[in-house]
Amino acid sequence: MDDNWDSKLLRDTYLEIDLDRLAMNVDVIRRHVGEHVDLCAVIKANGYGMGAVDIAPTLIQNGATYLAVANLPEAMELRKRNSSWPIWVMGHTPDRYLKVAIENDITLTVFTLSQAETIQEIARLTGKIQPIQIKVDTGFNRLGFKITEMDIKSISSIFELANIEVVGVFSHLALASYDEDTKQLELLLGLKAKLELDGAKETVKYHVCDSISAISYPDFRLNMVRVGAALFGAKSYRYPDFPIETIAKFKTRISHLKNIEPGEGVSYDYKWRASRNSVVATLPFGYADGYPRNMTGQGEVVIEGRRFPIIGVICMDQCMVDVTELKGAHVGQEVTIFGSDAISIDELSQKAGTNKNEILSRLMQRVPRVYMKGGSIDHIRNDLL
Repeated sequence: MDDNWDSKLLRDTYLEIDLDRLAMNVDVIRRHVGEHVDLCAVIKANGYGMGAVDIAPTLIQNGATYLAVANLPEAMELRKRNSSWPIWVMGHTPDRYLKVAIENDITLTVFTLSQAETIQEIARLTGKIQPIQIKVDTGFNRLGFKITEMDIKSISSIFELANIEVVGVFSHLALASYDEDTKQLELLLGLKAKLELDGAKETVKYHVCDSISAISYPDFRLNMVRVGAALFGAKSYRYPDFPIETIAKFKTRISHLKNIEPGEGVSYDYKWRASRNSVVATLPFGYADGYPRNMTGQGEVVIEGRRFPIIGVICMDQCMVDVTELKGAHVGQEVTIFGSDAISIDELSQKAGTNKNEILSRLMQRVPRVYMKGGSIDHIRNDLL
């Protein structure tokens, strides 16, 4: 890495993201779901840690129909980058912030008639037609209209509001089992039939699929799918051979080496003690960078293609590795913490007792992101500079 790029890092720990692999994953997923199914790219939680603003152009250029986020601040970060991207907030937006969203052309999620009426009034006063997606609850019991006679009347009333354009009606699968998921799909399809009987536009997008169901359930895709983790190469046990690739590597470098004698302890509480003359490498990353602290005693890193154990309690900003078996270990030597061609995110999440999405989304702001394209650095984002 030359001095110009290095000056944008100012530390040895960073996340390397391959934009070419991201583009390839988008293409694989789009071809898999079919040309008549729109792809909504879910990039909440800072693009699952990949950097929402920096991956959005690749997603749009490769055919994403929407950029979906969880809340209005995430949407505004994207809007500041580009005035025309189709951005949708999937979660709740409190009424007092609706005007901001409407003024900035952010598609909103609505699941009460009263909020739809509030949006209608703001849009009328500002001379806008506000796009919304209606959330319905088919059994997840988080957000959404229940599919009751009263709620169906409320949904139909929203379609009639002059300054609102309903662009989507959607729900979320619990993924408890295929049979349970099918029951949820049937509820959504039943609602669709009733709304279309009442005159709802055929251009409305009906969707229920996340990454798992979009890939695994062909008959659930309808006319749009919402894909998040799969964009970044995170595979499910339901599709272990699906040809997407991990786009990120979490890297660092050895900051210090020391020799210790049998019986000496490492880190807090001396939970690890040397059983022989050992060489210990200190690495400048810890749980404040997003690496799970509960990997103490089971974490590993990769150096020169070999695995070496993390020893002792993982600290906030540093951790230690036993590199006794590594010949020629030296300060500044590259280390891969997880990612493609090394320790998989799936393996790490299983050991940490969580899921892949949490591992990715917990990567902290203080970790610089290095974006690769065509085999070289395209740009670096360091939000602390």
